[in-house]
Amino acid sequence: MGSYEREKVAGRRAEFRRLHEAGCFVIPNPWDIGSAKYLQMLGFKAVATTSSGFAFSRGLPDNVGYGHRDDVLMHCAEIVAAVDIPVSADFQSGFGPDLDKLRTSVRRCIGTGVAGFSIEDSTGDVDRPLFDISEAVERIQVARSVIEETGVEVMLTARAECFLVGQADPLNESIRRLQAYSEAGADVLFAPCPATRENLQALVDAVSPKPLNAIMSGFTGFTVADLAGFGVRRISVGSALARAAWTGFIGAAKQIADYGSFEGLNELVSFKELDAFFASS
Repeated sequence: MGSYEREKVAGRRAEFRRLHEAGCFVIPNPWDIGSAKYLQMLGFKAVATTSSGFAFSRGLPDNVGYGHRDDVLMHCAEIVAAVDIPVSADFQSGFGPDLDKLRTSVRRCIGTGVAGFSIEDSTGDVDRPLFDISEAVERIQVARSVIEETGVEVMLTARAECFLVGQADPLNESIRRLQAYSEAGADVLFAPCPATRENLQALVDAVSPKPLNAIMSGFTGFTVADLAGFGVRRISVGSALARAAWTGFIGAAKQIADYGSFEGLNELVSFKELDAFFASS
């Protein structure tokens, strides 16, 4: 990376940190270069990758395993290169079953030029779905130490996956873990959970004054203004936009396959509009 590229990356990283200082912003999740460029055109101030959206685009299930790290790193680098706004990486559980490999993976993630990345505490093991809290804390500490060693301004998001894996008393366990991750050096806290007013308010209050990321993975009735009113600082959508695209594709394809009908191709965005957008971007 040359000096000009380093300067651009540093500027995006500084801007990403500023976005977290006050207010509330949406960080939508593109699944490929085209969707990232379009989200930037719509005026979003930052984007974040989605492990599941990317996996589905590759014909793969979402998996927190360690076998496809290079593909994920290449994807992160592609999205960073495609847009002029900060990019945060969904880096799953850090692609390191041990701390040395985690350290290597985090260093390589930072090397893609991302402005931030997330580390979750899910193991991918059905018999032990979450790292013990002491292990999970140590992994956040390792990620923080790598950031400090590299001397760059990258934001670290720590995720508690308690709701997603069916942990007993998921709200209180999420709070316990997020507070520990905050003390371990996380900049942003995130517990993907059912989007209820009670859950979101409890999580915001528990991690304050650090920012909380909330996810809107479907329509809940809440607006950005509602979430801002709860004190949420950052809103992501995970795989939702990718699934919205898949919904349109599946519906149209099934109409053709099942009924010989092309009704699902009605009211599409035009070829001319998309072609012109990508020609100009």
